[in-house]
Formats: sequence, structure tokens, C-alpha cells
Amino acid sequence: MANKSSITNVPDTAKTRVIACGMIAREVLDICEMNDLQHISLTCLPAEYHHKPQLIAPAVDEAIIKARNDGYENIFIGYADCGTGGQLDIVCQKHGVERIEGPHCFSFYIGNQSFNEKGGDYITTFFITDFLARHYENFLLKPLGLLKHPELLEMYFGNYTTALYLAQTNDPELDKKAQEIAAILGLKYERKFTSYGDLAPALANTQISGNGIS
Repeated sequence: MANKSSITNVPDTAKTRVIACGMIAREVLDICEMNDLQHISLTCLPAEYHHKPQLIAPAVDEAIIKARNDGYENIFIGYADCGTGGQLDIVCQKHGVERIEGPHCFSFYIGNQSFNEKGGDYITTFFITDFLARHYENFLLKPLGLLKHPELLEMYFGNYTTALYLAQTNDPELDKKAQEIAAILGLKYERKFTSYGDLAPALANTQISGNGIS
């Protein structure tokens, strides 16, 4: 996904550069609009890195350096660990920046505390978000080769029992698409309205206060 920035009237020195996964770009912008978070300037890395988590930490490292060169002192990382195996935390520590807590976006959408308490219940759950519901053919079926080789379904999803749609919005069309995904994968369909979970307060807490991010 191409870089996107919120349009604000806040001076650059008071802005926070949020470097986020392209999978949550729409959600970050929606949260900023709903909560008047004019201090946030958003840039996104490609959503495709979800399939190649080894690329996330190096790309975030470069994005932080660029943001510093662009004059941003206040930076927040809109990624959970997201399969980097702690490498993203090493990058964050190197630059003295923070990221949103949690192992992945499914956790912070559910709420990290709730996910941690019930994590064992999700072992056989395949998660769907608004992003995946919108883009499941290009982001799920094609990359995994399932359109040409449906016989791979069992190999990829044979150990799953449930497709859980974590809905950020109440959109009947997305609900329908999420049900289509469950049917294609041969999984039981469930839906849980999470809204933006821990993402909303995490972004709100990037407001500049005194000498740094509050």
C-alpha cells in the first residue's frame, strides 16, 4: 500500500509519525478522524509484509530513519510483533520508540488482555478482519495458490475449526464476505464485533505532552 498521511494543521514539530502496517491503514485514519487526532502523520508499509514477516523489522528500521531525517522526533510503530520473533522490538529499542503491544493485530483488536486470558481457546481459529474481508481473493486465495490448487486447502487449513470475523465496523457487506471466506475454507463461521480494540487508545496516547509522547 502506498504511503498515506493525515492532513493536519498541526506544526511538524508537534506531530507524531505513525509507521503502520498497510493492513490497518484505513483503521488508523478512521480513528484519527473520529477522535480528532490531528497530531498524527501516518505512513504505511506494504500490507504484503504480513506474508513475509522477516521484512517488517528492516523496513521499519528504514522508515524510522527516514522519519527522523524528515524532522519527526516523535514516532510510534503501528505494528504488534506480527511474526518478527522479537526483531521488531530490537529495532524499536535501537531507536527509542514504542510499538503497539501484542503478538499480532488480531490480539490488539480483541484486546490484548482478553486475548492473553483466552489465547488457548484460539489455537484452531482462523482470524478475519475488515481488511481481509475486503481483499481476501488478492490477499489470501491468490498468494496461497488456492484459486488454481484448491486441494491445498486441507494442507493450509486442515487444523483449523473456526473462522472468526473480528469486525471493526458493522458492515453487512463485509459480514457476507467473511462468511464466504469461512465457506471456502470449510470452517465454522463466527463473528465478534471488536471495533478498533487496543489500537484506538494506543494512538490516542501518542499525543505530545511536555518532553515526549504521553
